[in-house]
Amino acid sequence: MSLVRRWIHLPVPVPSGRAVALGAVVGGVASLPLLRGWAITHGATDAELAARLPGDDVVPRANVVATRAIAIAAPPEDVWPWLVQIGQGRGGFYSFDWLGNTLGLDIHSADAIEQRWQDLAVGGLVPLAKDVALEAVVVDTPRALVLHGTVARGATSPPFDFTWAFVLVPRPDGTSRLVVRERYGYTRRWASLVVEPIQAISTIMTIGMLRGIRSRAEGPTPAR
Repeated sequence: MSLVRRWIHLPVPVPSGRAVALGAVVGGVASLPLLRGWAITHGATDAELAARLPGDDVVPRANVVATRAIAIAAPPEDVWPWLVQIGQGRGGFYSFDWLGNTLGLDIHSADAIEQRWQDLAVGGLVPLAKDVALEAVVVDTPRALVLHGTVARGATSPPFDFTWAFVLVPRPDGTSRLVVRERYGYTRRWASLVVEPIQAISTIMTIGMLRGIRSRAEGPTPAR
């Protein structure tokens, strides 16, 4: 029998279920840094990642910074009305409402610009859920909206400080770049145990939001 035929007839070891599971876990862990890097920079250019944006100075020493972006075929003036009305009980978040609603958040994203939600000013509150809201600290029409707040955990003081910035950058061809940045500044050593799961959800919801805002701004814009 030739060497080739002998090789063909050699028994092929079949990995056990435990070995397959271990390999999947090892492979998943090995890919985590890459996946996390993609998640917190989705759609953003190198220049946008490096740029100093409105609101960065509100949480100057951030432990986690996520910057995501999207191109929108509409000028900032047409995108801004959708941004300024975000919030639970307002225009929603233009993302996967069903996901938030499985947690009982009661979110319903608007498909029209509502004049009653267009008067947000500095100091105004944007609800994320019932009894949870962020404060508007920058309202620069139609350039930047920055929300700020802390997240408490039970009776303890908040484990991190947080800003959520929406920045519209006009382009020479009349279109826009929408850059969304989250900054987390830890106030407790264990804050990462809260922030990391939040970031996993935020990645999904923010990508959905960016696409939801784009589709609304680029399409017909009904107003009420």
